[in-house]
Amino acid sequence: MSLQAKVPPPAVAAASALIIWAISRLAPLVAMPSGVRLAVSLAFVMLGVGLSVAGVLSFRRAQTTLNPTKPQEASSLVTTGIYRVTRNPMYLGLSLVLLAWAVFLSSAWALLGVAAFVLYINRLQIAPEERALSQLFGSEYTAYQAKVRRWL
Repeated sequence: MSLQAKVPPPAVAAASALIIWAISRLAPLVAMPSGVRLAVSLAFVMLGVGLSVAGVLSFRRAQTTLNPTKPQEASSLVTTGIYRVTRNPMYLGLSLVLLAWAVFLSSAWALLGVAAFVLYINRLQIAPEERALSQLFGSEYTAYQAKVRRWL
């Protein structure tokens, strides 16, 4: 059974957060003043949540599906708003929240959990979504891919 577009990305992010926490407990911590650690973490969380919310709002305005396990049900191609900057603001936002978590835990090794999330999302979520969107929207989607990067 393939995991392609089967596990909701927030569930993958939650599992990644647990992995990041476990790694931070096993690996040496990075010495960082708590004020700096908290400020950097908060900045990444705010940016991540902001990107994700902007993506959700754009999908809602376009009245298209938010269900990442059924990309074939997309009713419109969203290319405005935050989607002019990144094709995947919600996944980018989740990645930044995970990065914030690793920084908060003061663990450089925990960044491996963030990298694992990005690799999983690229291979098992974004790739199937892109195939579905190519089938649904053809050359319009191909032109959009050529103009806007997958992440940033």
